[in-house]
Formats: sequence, structure tokens, C-alpha cells
Amino acid sequence: MDSQTIAAYDADAASYADEWEQEQDAPTDLYALLSEHFTPGPTADVGCGSGRDSAWLSMHGFPTTGFDASQGLLAQARRRHPEVNFECRLLPGLDEVMNASFTNVLCETVIMHLPDAEVGPSVARMLSLLIPTGTLFLSWRVTQGSDRRDDAGRLYVAFDGSAVMTALAGAEVLLDEEVVSASSGKVVHRVIARVSGTV
Repeated sequence: MDSQTIAAYDADAASYADEWEQEQDAPTDLYALLSEHFTPGPTADVGCGSGRDSAWLSMHGFPTTGFDASQGLLAQARRRHPEVNFECRLLPGLDEVMNASFTNVLCETVIMHLPDAEVGPSVARMLSLLIPTGTLFLSWRVTQGSDRRDDAGRLYVAFDGSAVMTALAGAEVLLDEEVVSASSGKVVHRVIARVSGTV
């Protein structure tokens, strides 16, 4: 995980959490896809931020553990959503998180903050968290050209999407699309994949 990005989130965690929690347009398109493709059962929200999506999942039949690399964001998540369990874990390792322990994994606009070499291993690691027939929802903000950092220092990597698809080899891809995010106005790539029914 990129340390400068984590530091940026830690430095202004309350403002980021306020922004996500108070978005005028709730991510209804995201929630519709999760409702359609996720199966009720234990769910991981990797890169949970303020815990908004973890809380929604938990309230809709998907009891969720939120994981994030930023202690500042985790403090905000625990304060705002005390009914949800949150833990500090970093991609690509997600150390101490057991394989085949979740029915669903959500990773919403996170992997673009990873160094290029960590994208594929992170996707493969998230797949390993799933039980047979489990489902991964993965999205990232698309950066064209070269890597860049925003004014806060957050990294946005212009990685080749083939790294994601290579890591998903053997899984069934249910959705592969690029859309314009209603909240940010940025292009976001979404992939939904289901692992094989056999171990």
C-alpha cells in the first residue's frame, strides 16, 4: 500500500468521512449491483473508508467486516457505525485474514491507490478470501496516461486493466464495464467476478 496515500487519509480523515457520508447522491447504482450479485453471508469491505458501505451491507443481509489501511479512517468508521466490525489491514497481504472466510468481497475505488506491482497480487488475494461460488465486486478510478498524485498526496495509478483480468483467471466474470461516477464525475471501471464452485 502507498504510504503517502495512507498518510493523506490519516491527516484529514474526518473531512473525507464527512464527504463520503454526506454525498447528496447515494450510490444507488452500486447498491443495486450488490443486491443483485451478492449472496447473503459474511462479507468483507476492503478499503472501507468511513464505513458507509459496510454499514449498508450489514443492514441488507450481508454481515460485514470493514478493512482499511488508514487508522484515521477506521476511527471515523468506528465512531459513525459502531454496529460494524472494523480492522486495520493492508493490501496486498491482508495479513491474518483467513482464506475462504467470506461469501462476498467489496473493494470499491481502492486499487488505484496501490503501486502498479501490487494491483494483481491484491486482486488475487481478495479472491482467496472467498468461499467457492463467492463473489468479488471490484472497482477503480481510471487514470489515463501516467500516474499522478492529487493535492493531498493520494496516488492514482494509471495501471493496465489486464493485470486485474489476469488475476481473475479461473473466475467467472459477470460484469466488466466503465461508467461515470455520479458522485465524483470520474470514469470508474467495475468488475464483478464469481469464483469456481470447487476448491
